Amino acid sequence: MLTKRIIPCLDIKEGRTVKGVNFVDIRDAGDPVELAMLYSQQGADELVFLDITATVEKRKTLVELVKRVAAAINIPFTVGGGISTVEDVSVLLKNGADKVSVNTSAYKNPQLINDLSKAFGSQCVVLAIDTKKEEDGEWYVYLNGGRTKTETKAIDWAKQAVELGAGEILLTSMNNDGTKGGFALDITGILSNMLSVPVIASGGAGKMEHFKEVFENANADAALAASIFHYKEIGIPELKEYLSVNDVNVRV
Repeated sequence: MLTKRIIPCLDIKEGRTVKGVNFVDIRDAGDPVELAMLYSQQGADELVFLDITATVEKRKTLVELVKRVAAAINIPFTVGGGISTVEDVSVLLKNGADKVSVNTSAYKNPQLINDLSKAFGSQCVVLAIDTKKEEDGEWYVYLNGGRTKTETKAIDWAKQAVELGAGEILLTSMNNDGTKGGFALDITGILSNMLSVPVIASGGAGKMEHFKEVFENANADAALAASIFHYKEIGIPELKEYLSVNDVNVRV
């Protein structure tokens, strides 16, 4: 049985790690290199680095910072933000990234997923989907760091992306993000059971039970969290110990 992965996320703004609630009310959470090193030492399975304003500010990901983070860790490292070409990815991989996360650029140009998958292999391409449940009960795709609503349903876009060559889906529920009320089990479960690639659940982690729930009830392959790790509300070793005791297969 595959082990379930615990993934801290560094949301980067102006070179610092930040965290918000429902994608707003952003506050500082520390130095990215220090946090990355800590998580690697604590037994995180992977690390995600998202330059959250790169797309809106129409600039590339902070390559120099990516390089410094990569040098400080020995776990798989996914980088996203402002990626729109094969060349962008090539630069990031040369500077220490193992995988890349694409979001808005892939939605606007789905062929990008295919191009990246052909150039670097599908295992390198993570499609990030920011999604929000609307009053009609449907989950819609949002772009530009959650600022722009589309009329596309998350389920349809995820399916299309996997067909184009995405090797993993990073699914963030905007309704749950930063609330600490638990992951969005419904949409996560639908995608996990429907798709042939791993689904990373993101948005809403507040206590250890939430991780157990998303692995057991929504069949997620990995769970990503930020503030609870950054502000030391939950330690990764303690979380893995808890999951292991509760029969969730994790790498301890």
